[in-house]
Parts: sequence; structure tokens; C-alpha cells
Amino acid sequence: MHIDFVAALREIEKEKDIPLEILGQIIEDALVSAYRKHFGAAGEIHVEIDWDDSRAAVYTRKQVVETVENQHLEMSIDEARKLDDGIAVGEVLDIEVTPEDFGRIAAQTAKQVVVQRIREAERDILFDEFNDRAGEIVTGAVARRDGRTVYIALGKIEGVLPVSEQMPTDHYRTGERLKLFIVEVKKTTKTPHVLVSRSHPGLLRKLFELEVPEIAEGVVEIKSVAREAGFRSKVAVASKQENVDPVGACVGHRGSRVQAVVDELRGEKIDIVRWSDDSSRYLASGLSPARISEVRLDEENRSATVIVPDSQQSLAIGKEGQNVRLAARLTGWRIDIRSESQMREIDAIEQPEFEGE
Repeated sequence: MHIDFVAALREIEKEKDIPLEILGQIIEDALVSAYRKHFGAAGEIHVEIDWDDSRAAVYTRKQVVETVENQHLEMSIDEARKLDDGIAVGEVLDIEVTPEDFGRIAAQTAKQVVVQRIREAERDILFDEFNDRAGEIVTGAVARRDGRTVYIALGKIEGVLPVSEQMPTDHYRTGERLKLFIVEVKKTTKTPHVLVSRSHPGLLRKLFELEVPEIAEGVVEIKSVAREAGFRSKVAVASKQENVDPVGACVGHRGSRVQAVVDELRGEKIDIVRWSDDSSRYLASGLSPARISEVRLDEENRSATVIVPDSQQSLAIGKEGQNVRLAARLTGWRIDIRSESQMREIDAIEQPEFEGE
């Protein structure tokens, strides 16, 4: 049977980015399926393709035996020697059974299987490509909206940006290009499901890696991130080299590096704080920009009472408790903010003065 498909396969290889070896296996499987469907073959069938001549031949494999019990799987030694006089009992013989009328119906069936298998192969390739990128940052364009869900064009696939992963300060105009964080990739019966996010703390971390060479090179390390997307974030950084200021590296000359991140996040305020293995210092740094007078630690319960000047209490707590809430997430400590005057009153109650007799 002559099949002029080599040129078509090479075109598919180029268009779909599927290796020719995979396509060849798909074609062979498709032709076997077509033969079984239309000619009722029950034995072992395989197809061999001559790529140079664009020819395909169908073979059935039979075991050579003295006495035939299953004609679909076996053939007698006498019949086998008519085809190969050197064959012996116990060996197998491949017999060409390519029918002259394999033709149109079989070719249509083969084509359907090929199309299905190509789609499956394409899905697998896309899944492997994006599955390896989970946890990375990607640039995409807003493609469409379905209710409040936004779909992002990511080359050959669309990423899904649900409401829970959106930023309240984004407007998602069609064609608008955005940087997003790939949260997870799931294999489906259609194209892979790529969940992307604009609110994930990982997006902030990856944006700093893009903007700050010292982070990308491993000189400066992001120790922790706390984020309320679209409003405010805190990033704790540390340096592995004494001569490199981690905060200065992230801020950049005249704030250029942090400003680039702020711009991508639509004006989200970002506090860059210095990480420390000294919990008191780290907590004080995490509550920036407020000035801290004293930090009292309860190591057992991992809670801290932070004392601030009266004028700094509202700043330390932040609007609707945002500053202290982010600092708690950043450091992993429960934080109670107290003003100096409040602590004097508390200390006076806990340690009363006794009059002499």
C-alpha cells in the first residue's frame, strides 16, 4: 500500500513541534487499528513503514507449530516452509497481509486515529513544558474574560487566572501584558490546566530575582515574603557577603529596582527589611517603618510584646492592623503592640510598690 504521508508528517513535525519518531509510531499504531477494524484480524499485527518509498506493509506474526490449534496465532511447519524453507518449529514468521483494498476506508480510520494521537502527543508535550515551569514567572497577554475569570495567552496555551488569584488593582484589559506566577499545572483530557496568579507571594519573590542581579546570583537571599496583594508587602532579605548590603541591593540606585517591581504590581507598597537570626532585631525590622523601643519575647509560645513610643503606635499597627499583620506573617511570631505609656501602667500593676511598716 502506497501512502504519501512523509511530507505531511514533516509538516506536522514542524507545525506541532512533535518529533518525527513519535509521529511515525502514531502512524503505525493507527494503521494497525484501521486494519483490525476493517478486516477483523485477531492475531498479532504490526506495520512496517518504508519512509524512503512512502510505503506501508501490514504483517501478522505467527508461531510455527507441528499441529495448528489457533489459526490466528499459529501456522503449520509445512505452510511456513512454503514461505521460508529454513524455518523451524518454535520460530515465528511475519507474513505480509496487506490487502489491496486497504484503501480509502482504512485510510480514513487511520487519519482519525492519527489526529487523536497527535492531539494527545501535543497535550503531553505542552504539559511537560509547563509542568517543569510550575513555581516560575511567565509573561502573558490578557486573552479573554469569562465572568470574573481571566484567561491569559501563554503561547500555545491559555493560563487560568481565577478571582482568588487576582489583584484588586489590576483591570485586565484585553491584550494587556502581565507577569504572572505559575501556581500549578494539571493534565486534563483537553489542554493542560495552567493556574496562574497575580496575588501569590511567589510572584513578588520572582520579580525581585529578575530585577536584582545579586539575588539571581545567590549573593542576596530572600528569607521571607508576606503579601497583601495590591496593597502592601514585606520582604526580608539577607546577604551572604559582608560587603553587600541586601536592602540597598534590592532598593537599587535611587530606588530604581524596587520601583520596577512596584510598577509591575500596580503601585503595591513594598517594605524591604533586613533579616536577622536575632529574633528581637528581626521583629523590630519587620515592623518598619515604625521605631521600636523594646521587644519582649516569649520563646515558648513564640509570641512577642513590642513596645513603641506613643507617637509610633498607630504606625506600628498600621491601617486596619496591616503593618503588624504582615510583620507577624513575615517573622512567624505573634506580635502584640504596646505603647510605652501602656507598658508603664501594666508594669505598675504587675509590680506594685509596697510601703514600709
